[in-house]
Amino acid sequence: MILIECEQGSVDWHQARAGCITASMFTVARSKVNGLTEQQRTYVAALLAGRSEPEARQDAGYKAAPKAEAVQRALAGESVGEPSEAALNYAFGLAVERISQTPLDNGFETWHMKRGHELEPMARMEHEIQTGLVVQRAGFVTTDDGAFGASADGFIGEDGGSEYKCFLAPEKLRSFHIDNDASGIMDQVQGCMWITGRKWWHVGMYCPALEPVGRQLWWQEFKRDDDYIEQLEADLWQFKLLVDQYETKLRSKAA
Repeated sequence: MILIECEQGSVDWHQARAGCITASMFTVARSKVNGLTEQQRTYVAALLAGRSEPEARQDAGYKAAPKAEAVQRALAGESVGEPSEAALNYAFGLAVERISQTPLDNGFETWHMKRGHELEPMARMEHEIQTGLVVQRAGFVTTDDGAFGASADGFIGEDGGSEYKCFLAPEKLRSFHIDNDASGIMDQVQGCMWITGRKWWHVGMYCPALEPVGRQLWWQEFKRDDDYIEQLEADLWQFKLLVDQYETKLRSKAA
């Protein structure tokens, strides 16, 4: 891990992110079309886990074994599905940033991004008050080769870290505060643990509007899941190859 000490939202932070596949975009990088359905994934996962074929069908709700080519390819260990349009666009933008060595958007931040950076210190403080933990401000961390990175909102001791979100969308707030569901950012959370090598991560959802009822911070601890990280890493390396291909094509045009 390489730690780049910088303020999130600063010029140095935007520069550090240029051309780097970042944890907040891991879900986009992994997004595919024409892949397995949820039922097919359940079936394939059961077989790969060593369950019998009838057991796998029962788990997935199949009366007969699925014959889809995508299922057979997945069982053979082959990659299934193609990158989504969002993934293709993200890969191309990264390739351009690698060449220019500067952010493609010149460091532009939306209002929501600025709000998140402004509220992060308050979220961190509330987290420390509620848990009694000391959260060390971090910066931008990357893998040793600089290919993948994450904006670590905080480090806790030797083994932990933290991520703070300040969403405004009601559906996102409800997912955390009512459903206790942080699955929408799990690629980012497990990705942070992959890059930093840490064993657990606290996710905090900070909403000042809920301070009158004492619920301004929802937080939960998530343990490192090495099986999840193994699949995450495999998908991200496939995505990196796509970025590499775009960069090679762009440079060949210039030659």
